[in-house]
Amino acid sequence: MKMTTEEAFVKTLQRHGIRHAFGIIGSAMMPISDIFPTAGIKFWDCAHEGSAGFMADGYTRATGEMSMMIAQNGPGITNFVTAVKTAYWNHTPLLLVTPQAANKTIGQGGFQEVEQMKLFEDMVAYQEEVRDPSRVCEVLARVISKAHRLSGPAQINIPRDFWTQVIDVEIPDPINFEVSPGGEASVTKAAELLSNAKFPVILNGAGVVLSEGGIAASKALAEALDAPVCVGYQHNDAFPGSHPLFAGPLGYNGSKAGMELISKADVVLALGTRLNPFSTLPGYGIDYWPADAKVIQVDINPDRIGLTKKVTVGIVGDAAKVAKGITAQLSDSAGDAGRDDRKALIANTKSKWKQELSSMDHEDDDPGTTWNQRARADKPDWMSPRMAWRAIQAALPREAIISSDIGNNCAIGNAYPDFDEGRKYLAPGLFGPCGYGLPSIVGAKIGQPDVPVVGFAGDGAFGIAVNELTAIGRGDWPGITQIVFRNYQWGAEKRNSTLWFDDNFVGTELDTQVNYAGIAQACGLKGVQVKTMEELTDALSTAIKEQMDSNTTTLIEVLLNQELGEPFRRDAMKKPVRVAGISAADMAAE
Repeated sequence: MKMTTEEAFVKTLQRHGIRHAFGIIGSAMMPISDIFPTAGIKFWDCAHEGSAGFMADGYTRATGEMSMMIAQNGPGITNFVTAVKTAYWNHTPLLLVTPQAANKTIGQGGFQEVEQMKLFEDMVAYQEEVRDPSRVCEVLARVISKAHRLSGPAQINIPRDFWTQVIDVEIPDPINFEVSPGGEASVTKAAELLSNAKFPVILNGAGVVLSEGGIAASKALAEALDAPVCVGYQHNDAFPGSHPLFAGPLGYNGSKAGMELISKADVVLALGTRLNPFSTLPGYGIDYWPADAKVIQVDINPDRIGLTKKVTVGIVGDAAKVAKGITAQLSDSAGDAGRDDRKALIANTKSKWKQELSSMDHEDDDPGTTWNQRARADKPDWMSPRMAWRAIQAALPREAIISSDIGNNCAIGNAYPDFDEGRKYLAPGLFGPCGYGLPSIVGAKIGQPDVPVVGFAGDGAFGIAVNELTAIGRGDWPGITQIVFRNYQWGAEKRNSTLWFDDNFVGTELDTQVNYAGIAQACGLKGVQVKTMEELTDALSTAIKEQMDSNTTTLIEVLLNQELGEPFRRDAMKKPVRVAGISAADMAAE
């Protein structure tokens, strides 16, 4: 059939069910965006392309449906870099559309020209450039298929002078691949190891959430073994939180119960996880990874198996199918060794940690430092971060989707939320970008309009995304609830300064005159400030009700004392030693 290249492109998007695009409008993409409304594709015009990418990530993670990132060639596309790398480490299948400078002028250093393929080559799961207008459908279908199969963002680069050309083309059907159940021998060996284990432990990662039926399959396997189930860092939704076998998240500010239980393991099933360092680093002073345990690692990407931990059995496959295959091959006596004692230990360890967590009001200082002590004395009537998180838990609906930004106050909250199902906890992941919390929860709400959503961010990280308040109040945008922890500092960096740089606070202080609630009001949204636990619980309850009943967006600015939790990188930081010495007197004269 004869059609224009932009018609062919949009028809291929329709065939693949891609209904949402996020970005900022530009002339290089206008031939296709012009027909988006007619095609049933909604273009969400954001305040910044970086936030647009986070919105796309949030939408796809909350729904499982692919969305699209698109913007003007050159600077519009370069603004996507952080979001694309974030999606890559979040294993989010996204379509990155990068209109390119025209073929006839590329290489001349023309207006808004940049090497867009080189820019993303180590940030996407796959990339391809359209070489001829007649191949636009073929390339687009393949890029979409690769994003799904490799579970990551994939890029199609198309010169802008390939639009508005007439071609004769057939619209391709989606290219689908059946996911692997893992190798026969490796699944059998895994089942044998778990059948003979005295203290098996399962560690669920993102792959369990992304795999269809992954949580249910891991639950059936855990129940057959009565094995405690931990989850990786920022993957609190990878197992039902109310289940008696759920032990909580490992890693930074995670669950002591999970750490204590996995330390006893003789066999660990790492299901759908690349075993990233933040999911296995010591926490609360506990070096919990069981060095002598046999490790079974399951991942769809063979390059990730055995990369961070010694592995006894590696299985390349889909988490749900592999878990089902292992369960089917367990021996009749699997899990029987010490079953009753193990179940009792799980229950007692969880109960002890729950009581400890509920009584934790303040952050400790390292020996030789006094910042947290001083912070409490400076504002004795202000909430601590842990008080705020307990107040939030009192109002947060069980079915809510939440997002968390990077930063100290958000990280302190890692041990608190749990969920009944997957695709509920959006976090920036191991690339660790600031500015993720607000845009990602907006994307989630676009995808799940009937579910309450709450975003979280510290005031430093929120400042990177604050301009999105100018975009999300428009009539066709959904109402969301955003909490900003306001302690007037870059907390993670300030904790580093207290530990390793003698309280030399370079670049850590924020403007105390800024009022984020006031900025929200100036943008036509609702903004409130709270100072007590009761005010926070009431404000969050009201905001969620108004979000669901009247599509109201509310920003809750939570005033906190300046207590600081654990540093992110004890593994990477140390106190510097000055050798030559530095003096301002050595500065060249003006």
